[in-house]
Amino acid sequence: MPTALITHPACLEHDTGPYHPENAERLRAVLAALEAPEFAHLLRESAPAATVEQLSRVHPLSYVEGILSIHPDLGEPIHLDGDTIMSNGSAEAAARAAGGACMAVDAVMEGWARAAFAAVRPPGHHAEPGKPMGFCLFNNAAVAAMHARVRWGVQRVAVVDFDVHHGNGTQAMFAADSDLFYASSHQSPCYPGTGEPWEHGVADNILNVPLRPRDGGPEFRAAWGDTIIPALEKFAPGLLIVSAGFDAHIDDPLAQLRVETADYAWLTEQLVAVADKHCGGRIVSVLEGGYDLHALASAAAVHVRGLMRI
Repeated sequence: MPTALITHPACLEHDTGPYHPENAERLRAVLAALEAPEFAHLLRESAPAATVEQLSRVHPLSYVEGILSIHPDLGEPIHLDGDTIMSNGSAEAAARAAGGACMAVDAVMEGWARAAFAAVRPPGHHAEPGKPMGFCLFNNAAVAAMHARVRWGVQRVAVVDFDVHHGNGTQAMFAADSDLFYASSHQSPCYPGTGEPWEHGVADNILNVPLRPRDGGPEFRAAWGDTIIPALEKFAPGLLIVSAGFDAHIDDPLAQLRVETADYAWLTEQLVAVADKHCGGRIVSVLEGGYDLHALASAAAVHVRGLMRI
C-alpha cells in the first residue's frame, strides 16, 4: 500500500520576513528532497484548508476566527509575539497545514494510504489552545488527533514528538484526557522551558524525556527505545501521529543536540513497527521544526523512506 505526501503551495506563502529561521526555504528543501527517484511512488495530494469546526475542536472559536481574520497588507508582516509572525498568506497557510494533517488521517483511515506525511508549515506543536507561540498558529497534530476521534471514531490516539523543542501546546491539549497520549524527547534547558519528566497527565498519558545539550544518537535512541516506545506500546493507540521535527540534528543552529540522520531512520523504523502492531500500520507524520536546510532535507527524506517501508 502506498504512502501519501500531502502539501500545498499556500504553505510557501507564509512570509516570516528576512532572517527568520522558520521560512519557506525549509519546505522547499523538504519537497526537493522528496523529488528523488526513490520517492516516485508517493501519492502526492493537495492539502485542503481545515474547517473552522475542525480547528475549534482544540482551539476556542474566538481564537480560530481571530487568526483566520489576520491578513496584513502586502507590506511588513505583523508579530503576534517575538517569534510568531503573520503575513498576508499566513492564515491560509495555517489552515492548510492543519487541513493537511487531517487529510493525512483520512488517507490512512480510508485505506488509500498506509502512511502519510504532511509536509506543511507553519508548524504547530507550540500552539496552545488560545495562544500562538514558537512559530506556531494552529496545533496541527492535535487538530488531526481530534479529527480522527470525531470523523473516524478512533478513541485512543497517540502523538509522539521528536522535535528538539518540547510540544507544550500538544501536552496542554492532551494532559486531561486519558485516551490521548503525548510523548516527547527534547533538549532541556531549551525553549519553551516546559516538558519536565514529572509531568504525567491524568493517567500517565504524558511522557517527557528531556535530553541534555550535546546529547547525541546514543542518548536519543535510549530515550525512545528504553522509555517512550515501551510506554507507547502499553498505551496501544488506535492511531499514531508523529510530530516530526528534525532540529535535534547535529547541524541544526537552534539547539545543541547531536542527533544524526541515521538516528531518524532508526526511530522511524521503531514507530512504524508500533503502528504495524497496534494500528493496522496506520501512521501519520506532520512536519514540525528543522532549520538547517541540508540536515532537514536529508532527515526528512530518511523519515519518509521509513514510512514507505523502503
